[in-house]
Amino acid sequence: MPKGSPELTNARREEIINACEKLYRNMSFKEITIKEIGAVTSFTRTSIYNYFQTKEEIFLALIEREYNLWCDDLEMTMRKTDSMTKDEFAAALARSLELRPQLLKLLSMNHYDMEENSRLDRLTDMKTAYDRSMRTVREFLKKYFPHLSEERIHEFIYLFFPFMFGIYPYAVVTDKQWQAMKDAGMDYPEMTVYDLTYGCVKRLLENIV
Repeated sequence: MPKGSPELTNARREEIINACEKLYRNMSFKEITIKEIGAVTSFTRTSIYNYFQTKEEIFLALIEREYNLWCDDLEMTMRKTDSMTKDEFAAALARSLELRPQLLKLLSMNHYDMEENSRLDRLTDMKTAYDRSMRTVREFLKKYFPHLSEERIHEFIYLFFPFMFGIYPYAVVTDKQWQAMKDAGMDYPEMTVYDLTYGCVKRLLENIV
């Protein structure tokens, strides 16, 4: 790939995003810096600034990618499956999020500060992917429940998406959090991404379908 080509630019952007994703598996947002990200790429730290001005922009790009991967999964399901019951629909949506723990972890972050510290065009890219995810879930509903009114679909979308932002903290609990809840006398049940999502979607469908 020639220097400065779109292919090289895209490859380097992906390498930076991949580095951020790798670090985020074991480090917190606060702990990750441009320096840390640069240490696991094949080029100098200062080169990162040719693609992203802040670490927040890198995280937005990671969220964008995760939304698009989720949409790809849902679209593949729609191509392969012609009909679903309410139970099957809830299970399919739950499985799709169970496969995207990184997306759910990213959604649980403070987006206000992250978005404020990013350029408008980078934020717009992420919001475009977010919009695609909402439109894809809308298509998912319409395919399997074609009789649903726009009002009911709107109701599902704007109940389900805010719920998504809180899945990760309930499904993934650290040892320290478990100990704190034990010390506080809390009876906290173990819950998975699948169980939480399936239960929510099933209840929503019972009210609108």
